[in-house]
Amino acid sequence: MTKPKVLISDKMDPNAARIFEERGCDVDVITGETPEELAARIGEYDGLAIRSSTKVTPAILDAATNLKVIGRAGIGVDNVDIPYASGRGVVVMNTPFGNSITTAEHAIALIFAVARQIPAADKRTQAGEWPKSDFMGVELTGKTLGLIGAGNIGSIVASRALGLKMKVVAFDPFLTEDRAVELGVEKADLDTLLSRADFITLHTPLTDQTRNILSRENLAKTKPGVRIVNCARGGLIDEEALKDMLDSGHVAGAALDVFATEPAKESPLFGTPNFISTPHLGASTTEAQVNVALQVAEQMADYLVNGGVTNALNMPSLSAEEAPKLKPYMGLAEKLGSLVGQLAHGNLTQISIEREGAAADLSGKPIEGAVLAGLMKQYSDTVNMVNAPYLAKERGLDVRSVRHEKEGAYNTLIRVTVATDAGDRSVAGTLFGNDNPRLVEMFGIGIEAELAGNMLYIVNEDAPGFIGRIGTLLGEHGINIGTFNLGRRDAGGEAVLLLSVDQPIPDAVIKDACALEGVKVVKALEF
Repeated sequence: MTKPKVLISDKMDPNAARIFEERGCDVDVITGETPEELAARIGEYDGLAIRSSTKVTPAILDAATNLKVIGRAGIGVDNVDIPYASGRGVVVMNTPFGNSITTAEHAIALIFAVARQIPAADKRTQAGEWPKSDFMGVELTGKTLGLIGAGNIGSIVASRALGLKMKVVAFDPFLTEDRAVELGVEKADLDTLLSRADFITLHTPLTDQTRNILSRENLAKTKPGVRIVNCARGGLIDEEALKDMLDSGHVAGAALDVFATEPAKESPLFGTPNFISTPHLGASTTEAQVNVALQVAEQMADYLVNGGVTNALNMPSLSAEEAPKLKPYMGLAEKLGSLVGQLAHGNLTQISIEREGAAADLSGKPIEGAVLAGLMKQYSDTVNMVNAPYLAKERGLDVRSVRHEKEGAYNTLIRVTVATDAGDRSVAGTLFGNDNPRLVEMFGIGIEAELAGNMLYIVNEDAPGFIGRIGTLLGEHGINIGTFNLGRRDAGGEAVLLLSVDQPIPDAVIKDACALEGVKVVKALEF
């Protein structure tokens, strides 16, 4: 079996390459390439490990014909076009916890620095002055810290601030009351936070909702004398407005580790009194850089070798332990999606994926992705579990996932139903022996069949002699039958025939089969 091949394109701890090799991957470390050089090289790799220097653009992704996963050693993925990667079927991972403590500690350090004006005092002292009376700071004890973003890093900052005897007010749309109590913080809306905070620190990603969250309008709502720290992402603060607020004295001090444009060779804030800056040092500790490099190697190797998905930004997580258990279900799900996609007529408007019995206890998202991958292969030859949901969404397909607690006729069952202009079409399957996918129902008719290779699907009137006629027809065309599977609603009613053959079915066979007496539908299938 060919080993997955990984390219490390940015400088990172050398132990990352060792982990890739130990876990069954071939790895090349080639850093500092131009976009053109990377595009020329990337086509041979299954995985790409990066930090912040490599920009994964649509041009790079178009050239990455074998790429399956991108791993960012760190949190921010501004340098990866995630929607485009998703459309290309590439998993994008980050390492959100490897530098959490380091970044949180940097935020606390800047809170201290802005409270006591440490950089300015240091500069003037080393210049030979003794400006003791010029630097009157403030204590942190008893002050209110306004936390914008209470995720992993924000929660660590909150715990450190509480240890400094500060009060913490947090704004985060996803922060529950129970979690706020657990953290020891007060949950508040943004306006309340702005009006009460003596210090404000930001710990949120840059999205359309958070861009300029500290706008000129919101900065005007802050408490006079507020001090502001940002170690999260550039673009969360209106930098021009912040300068004006510093100049007016409304904001008593500000410390930024990140800027809207980086590297920040110039900024309206540079040179402003009571302003402190650092060059994006939030994750810059020896421990953090080792942690994120090792984590990204472990995650990528886990995915490429075992199918485990951890910290992916564009597909659900799937542990290496869970992956083997889910694998046969995903195989069944993809075959059912493919079957219904090949047989459904008319415009697809909705798809429902139901899980019963043992299947109901498993993660639904991977199964849903596998069904959609099978279905969407009728529309794209580059579809997989990652991009199938995006392709379905682009086409306006309404996807519904249903989990049934109660076990039905089978110990485990997956049912896929599509709504079309011609009505609903439903197929269902189970696992035999826990790992052998098997169709058990088509359009309300019970029929057991293995979905594999080339198959012929026929709907006909149930009448004596039909099986002999179809067998003779295939024999005349030199087509050998592998398996023969039958089902019917009632005696003499509508019957379904699903048979496997040893080679692709020519159009002439379809034409001749359609001409047989009692035949309603003939369709060649391929799995």
